[in-house]
Amino acid sequence: MTIELLPKDKGSYLLMLRLHEPRTIQIGRLGRIALERGWYAYAGSAFGPGGLAARLRHHLAPVRRPHWHIDYLRAEARVTEIWTAEGPPCREHDWASALTKGIGAGTVIRGFGCSDCRCLSHLIYFNRGFNRRPAKAWLKKVLGEGIVKCCICK
Repeated sequence: MTIELLPKDKGSYLLMLRLHEPRTIQIGRLGRIALERGWYAYAGSAFGPGGLAARLRHHLAPVRRPHWHIDYLRAEARVTEIWTAEGPPCREHDWASALTKGIGAGTVIRGFGCSDCRCLSHLIYFNRGFNRRPAKAWLKKVLGEGIVKCCICK
């Protein structure tokens, strides 16, 4: 995927990640967390300088020094897809809440990615089996209007 394809505007994003083996990972101040292998979704937003392009560029780069909770997971799991919605409103909180209600979904780490809000977590684990990621049609329906699949990362 080339950097030019990343949306230039500010907005919200969803990272789909795949963890190939169970891992116990130190997640910043949250501590050591045991994670199952399988599919994870992380809801975030980028309303600061550089918008979505800058934030997603960070999420696609190798992890050198973890800054956010998601960086610790990215060091072990692979980002496979990115979904975006440009412009306000900020959707990360609604997306995280809606995704936890999906079949086979559940919140995995209390406080992950949401130390600045009242959400339970912005990271959702899908326990539908290692090879069964959430369906793209279901993701589009849950995430709502204006959602665009930005890229498939290989």
